[in-house]
Order: sequence, then structure tokens, then C-alpha cells
Amino acid sequence: MLIALIAKDKDGALQTRLDNRSAHLAYIEETGVVSQAGPLLDGDAMIGSLIILDVEDVAAGQAWADNDPYAKAGLFASVELIPWKRVIG
Repeated sequence: MLIALIAKDKDGALQTRLDNRSAHLAYIEETGVVSQAGPLLDGDAMIGSLIILDVEDVAAGQAWADNDPYAKAGLFASVELIPWKRVIG
């Protein structure tokens, strides 16, 4: 099941993002369930994340999101997990 994880950073949290970026990227690599990912931008500034997870169900997606180092560091103001259907690509 593909799930779009859309997370928006708390205002003024860029340093938290930068401080935890290496752990976040390592988590993506270690877990092996991320199909696509990248930061949401406001100009050149990173303000959130869009991650496409390929997991068994929404509960697995939520567990992945809860264990993301960014989430554990308190980076996000909001996180949505939405089942997603690939049509192109």
C-alpha cells in the first residue's frame, strides 16, 4: 500500500531539521519502505516533507512516521498520512 506522508515543520524549526537530517536520512535507508521523498519548500527554505511510503497498511505507515527521527525531535507542526494511488511514473 502506498501512503503519502505530508508533514509541515513548526515555524522557526529549520535548525531542528538540519540537526536531525543525517539521522532522518539513515532511517529512510535502514527501513527500506520509502519509495520517494523530499522536502517541501518555501523559496529555498525547507518547511516540511513529502514522503511516499510503501507499507502493508496505514498502521505500518503511522508506526514509520512515529519513529522518524524528525518526529522524535519535535520538528513537525502537522503530519498527514493519506493512502495514495500511483497513476503515472
